[in-house]
Amino acid sequence: MPNVTSTNEVALLRAEIELLMAERENLLRTVGAASVFIANLDAESLPEAAWDAGDILAECLNDLPEDTLHDALELVRPLVVKDLENAKD
Repeated sequence: MPNVTSTNEVALLRAEIELLMAERENLLRTVGAASVFIANLDAESLPEAAWDAGDILAECLNDLPEDTLHDALELVRPLVVKDLENAKD
């Protein structure tokens, strides 16, 4: 019986890790998209009401560890490159 419990616990842990990894990928994609958005944003054209939110977002992105930000940008890079190629056409 302990073996069955152990097997069930391993299966539950595996499922939880898979959920966490999927959530991490979604968060990285969000961070990457936000980073590209901020980098391409013309601050002069931003409505004054959005300045505080933009500052908060920029600070949050700047506070991320470099490797996390790098992973996020690498995840969205193929989409950004594709958009740039389509804009040239």
